[in-house]
Amino acid sequence: MARIGVISISDGRDHVHARNASFIQSKQDGLVASLRSAGHDVVVGRELVATNDLATSVAREVAAADVDVTVLYYAVWAFPHFTMLAADATRSPLVLVASTDPTEPGLVGMLAAGGALDQIGRSHVRAWGAPDDAELARRIGARATAAAAVSALRGSTFGRFGGRPMGMNTAVANTDQWMRTFGIDVEEIDQYELVLRAEKADAAEARAAREWIERHAAGVHYDGAKLTPELLERQIRSYLAIRDVIAERNLDFSGIKAQPELTENFATMDVTEAFLNDPYDWNGPKEPHVCATEADMDGALTMQLFKSVARTPVLFADVRHYHADRDIWDLCNSGQHATWYAARSDDPAENLAKVNFYPEVFFFPAGGASVQHIAAPGQMTLGRLTREDGRYRLQLMLGDFESYDAATNQELVDQSTPEWPHAFARLDAPGELFLSKFGANHIHAVPGDHREALRAVADQLDIRLDEWTRG
Repeated sequence: MARIGVISISDGRDHVHARNASFIQSKQDGLVASLRSAGHDVVVGRELVATNDLATSVAREVAAADVDVTVLYYAVWAFPHFTMLAADATRSPLVLVASTDPTEPGLVGMLAAGGALDQIGRSHVRAWGAPDDAELARRIGARATAAAAVSALRGSTFGRFGGRPMGMNTAVANTDQWMRTFGIDVEEIDQYELVLRAEKADAAEARAAREWIERHAAGVHYDGAKLTPELLERQIRSYLAIRDVIAERNLDFSGIKAQPELTENFATMDVTEAFLNDPYDWNGPKEPHVCATEADMDGALTMQLFKSVARTPVLFADVRHYHADRDIWDLCNSGQHATWYAARSDDPAENLAKVNFYPEVFFFPAGGASVQHIAAPGQMTLGRLTREDGRYRLQLMLGDFESYDAATNQELVDQSTPEWPHAFARLDAPGELFLSKFGANHIHAVPGDHREALRAVADQLDIRLDEWTRG
């Protein structure tokens, strides 16, 4: 979870502070306990702030602990200039929190401090409630989760294997803008590096991985042409190759162009991309590594933020078809769905039991396996970072993945590409609005409702939020 700094601001008059100190401390202790119960790492200021010197020194010490967000807490009337000094001593996002105990003017202290910050243009948000209020802890936690996600981008490196795929402008971003806005460097890597390394990859591990897939998958449908054991092992060796490049070059997330060079002359990257995004492989549990197909830079960036906020793998898909009669979207893409989405289980065997590996279709003459399943049902947060006139915006909505009886599922997949993975999504956005305004052909999703944290992400990055709901 996130790391949260907590600093309590007091009255600057010695006799008033002496009277209020135990009251402030009890309220602060309650808030800290509530945040820790929610799973956060909390760094508490060493003293209550009642002097100019403490305002600066305590804030600097908390900032030095590398907190994601700083809570300035007001249980009583507090001198506003202490807030100004403390705010100047930290660069982390600020949350001003007031106790709502009516026996002391904590709200007055927060409003005076917030107004002072407004006057100098220092961004902050405000929250209030009893210190043990779970809703207050959740609101603070959402801001801290967002700040941690934004902070994690800075100093990170994106590995871009190949260039622009098939003339897809929305898959390519300005590297200067990425560094200026997000603090991300882009490492350009030729796809031939994957071909060379795949040829030299551990054949024994590739064989063992193929056998592991064969044991656990719902089916591996060899046809002797587009999918053979040798082609499946080539795809696995590609996974081993990119895994080595990720480690050597310290890549935090990545994307693979694939089309048309690899898909026509080597193999599809479906297996590689699916298992990179999974929280496991044949060696056991691992951290998911965000990898976007078609080297989609803004797609990968969205996925990296979603992963940081939700702490799960992230789904990548084409917006393939809108079944207007059902108000259902078919989110389908060749292989990019992590196998985890088949059942969303911690047990890879349970997920893979719902996954089929089919021979690739006519788009990809080099062959290999597609990774096919129907995403498990449940509430989802969906969206994407897109650009309008050069400026970033976060397009965001809630939805539900649905699954039906076997006959209906088959009827729906047969209408597009049955060999590919599908997520049937009911979006909390009208179809006409979505098709008129969504800024890309790719969309991304994570389980649960994470909109509050993602709203905070947009706020902290100073990018526009386009949130869509019905009605």
